[in-house]
Amino acid sequence: MEDMDFVLFSKRIKDKTDIDLTQYKEAQMKRRLTTLRQKYGFDSFASYWKAIEHDAKLMNEFLDRMTINVSEFWRNPGRWEAMEKRFIPEMLKGGGRIKMWSAACSTGEEPYTLSMITAELGALDRSSILATDLDQIVLDKAAAGVYHERSVRDVPKNYLQKYMTRQGTDHYGITDRLKKAITFKQQNLLNDPFERHFDIIVCRNVMIYFTEEAKQLLYHKFSQALRPGGLLFVGSTEQIFNPSQYDFETEETFFYRRKL
Repeated sequence: MEDMDFVLFSKRIKDKTDIDLTQYKEAQMKRRLTTLRQKYGFDSFASYWKAIEHDAKLMNEFLDRMTINVSEFWRNPGRWEAMEKRFIPEMLKGGGRIKMWSAACSTGEEPYTLSMITAELGALDRSSILATDLDQIVLDKAAAGVYHERSVRDVPKNYLQKYMTRQGTDHYGITDRLKKAITFKQQNLLNDPFERHFDIIVCRNVMIYFTEEAKQLLYHKFSQALRPGGLLFVGSTEQIFNPSQYDFETEETFFYRRKL
């Protein structure tokens, strides 16, 4: 009975929002949402649905809870060093524009890391950075570009001084120049179409929450969204086994290049 309660809830969510909860690992998602509904005293997903269907605040909190809003500046610094020293300069060699996408960007740390590196390389004016997430609440936070000092502890000192300004006693704000370089947009990765011809796509520490079928779908979509020779940068626990089935080849740890 309890399982049917969640199944029905999932169907109603899909009908209303186009979000398919069955493409997420069920045990993790169910546990996360059970905690949320119990917080408001709902004894079933049926009663919870009746409430959120007509309450925008509850619906937004549901969307916020079901997405995995974990992001950091310079997460795995060695990998970002490879981005700074090798991959972005490689993409800039032709002299044209570089097109990048931070997928499931959460509160914006990763797209801002991209923008800082691009600015440091003197190429911000010939780059475009798209940053998307399912959750509008975190996108609004990302667009504001204000972070607690504990969030910026891994930002290299020279970057912190050039691209962020202290606000109050314990916050830092992203400079307007970097904020203007990023387009923030709401997007459902599993259902929405992707733009094409990206040079670099960053999607890290998100795939681990999806089913194997959903992962396969997304890797195919990411591959098709990259130009030949473009790069997909994934998280440290998201190694792609048999990348050739998605038209990828392993370039370096956590980096996959679309075959030419």
